[in-house]
Amino acid sequence: MRHVIDNRVPAHPVPVIRIRRLTKSYGHGDATVHALRGPDDPETGGPAGVGLDIEQGDYVAVMGSSGSGKSTLMNILGCLDVPTSGRYLLDGIDVGHLDEQQLSLVRNRKIGFVFQSFNLIPRTTALAQVELPLAYAGVRTAERRRRAMAALSLVGLAERAGHKPNELSGGQQQRVAVARALVTAPALLLADEPTGNLDSRSTEEVLALIDGLNATGRTVVLITHEDEVARHAKRVLRLVDGQIVDDVRQAPVDGPPPFLYEAEVRA
Repeated sequence: MRHVIDNRVPAHPVPVIRIRRLTKSYGHGDATVHALRGPDDPETGGPAGVGLDIEQGDYVAVMGSSGSGKSTLMNILGCLDVPTSGRYLLDGIDVGHLDEQQLSLVRNRKIGFVFQSFNLIPRTTALAQVELPLAYAGVRTAERRRRAMAALSLVGLAERAGHKPNELSGGQQQRVAVARALVTAPALLLADEPTGNLDSRSTEEVLALIDGLNATGRTVVLITHEDEVARHAKRVLRLVDGQIVDDVRQAPVDGPPPFLYEAEVRA
């Protein structure tokens, strides 16, 4: 029997995020505001758009002052808004070709959201909060309860499953929000100022949790204006006037986040 050796190089994994020539504008004519524009196109003089790839397992902090375009970029990455022009592929899916119902499904299955304000429902237990995305996805009761409890265990809150938001600290509420974001096993964890409403101790706890999640292979994009938070990321993007002006790699994609690496070195 003749053996055939396959010398083909394995295909590179599809980036979780790929955007090309992405722009977002508001208004018309002289009143047009380019929230995302990228550099000037040398041929037309107009916005050339933003380009960006984020690989599976990366941990990216997006920074910028008010009006820089970081919130606009986050809304587009989260499929909460659509670009004026350009392409956005999420986990290989061109979201520009999807209708609102399909976008809703993508948000539910591909993206886990963590917001500054926690967005928990009052008078609802932690377990029920975490079950909610699975209920929207049509998962049966017993299965969604099992998966919700597993997610709460992952963030260290299994014993608080029956507690309501007013019975939890700010840090615990944000950890419930992280569990809710993870319960659908999304391709992307998108965190918008996740420590903005937390004290310093709770901030450290939540960032340590996100660091640990990334170390297990979760792709994280974190929006922040705080340098201390951005130091946890493997890569830092800085936006000014709708374009990426800095792109700094702080740790390899396939390695641990910087703070975990430093802890391992010290140990």
